[in-house]
Amino acid sequence: MYKNKKSGIIGIIITIIILILLVILTNTENSNLSYIENIANKLVNPIQNGLTYVKNKLHGNSSFFTNINDLKSQNEELTARNNELEEKLREFETIKAENQTLKEYLNLSEKYKDYQTVAADVISRDISNYSKTIIINAGTNSGIHENMTVIASEGLVGYVISATDTTSKVQTIIDSSSNTSSLLSSSRDSVVCKGMLQENKTLKSVYIPTEANIAQDDTVETSGLGGIYPKGIYIGKVSKVINTTNLEDRYALVETAVDFNKLETVLVITN
Repeated sequence: MYKNKKSGIIGIIITIIILILLVILTNTENSNLSYIENIANKLVNPIQNGLTYVKNKLHGNSSFFTNINDLKSQNEELTARNNELEEKLREFETIKAENQTLKEYLNLSEKYKDYQTVAADVISRDISNYSKTIIINAGTNSGIHENMTVIASEGLVGYVISATDTTSKVQTIIDSSSNTSSLLSSSRDSVVCKGMLQENKTLKSVYIPTEANIAQDDTVETSGLGGIYPKGIYIGKVSKVINTTNLEDRYALVETAVDFNKLETVLVITN
């Protein structure tokens, strides 16, 4: 209580001093005003600062600013920690992707263990209306040459049409100039699967024998004819049979097992 009374008296005295100074300043010529203002500031500022300090102490404001500084420090520590965790997460995602790629290589090698193969990644793709080719990161230095078959874990991809020391260009089976000699699983009849313009996952199966009993969901695989693809590599399944007035002109649509827009890992059969 004594402290509050003392603070009140000091406040009254300071108020009286400020009022007197204001009266003097009001009746002083402008030329002398800046000089008097400087003197007033020198007199009043220390007193105001002192009163502010006392007020903050009485009301606990100093602890508030201390808490602000502590929170700022904690925020900087948390930001640094968060950045560290984000970096570790990126490293984890990279390792996870690498492990997934290695797993795909292993699964491919196991699935096609009867063949000698070279694993490669797709580094470029041109899946447009008129050209459907991919570039892989393995070439003649890895034993890859033209006309070698390229496969994925899902099935047939295409074949190598050109190669450099470190890369190869692959024409996919969905390219409009591609013709793949194939077999129907149900009847074992030979057909030809052709790439189609404006289709990235569908082949057109033509030259279907008139006696062939082709049906939806029949699987299609390579026949081994033609001198490029080995026999028995999965291509896809029949999604629709298109009958015409002339039985010899009927055809089927075959959905490829490989999604060429998402293809990342392949094997090149070298034997």
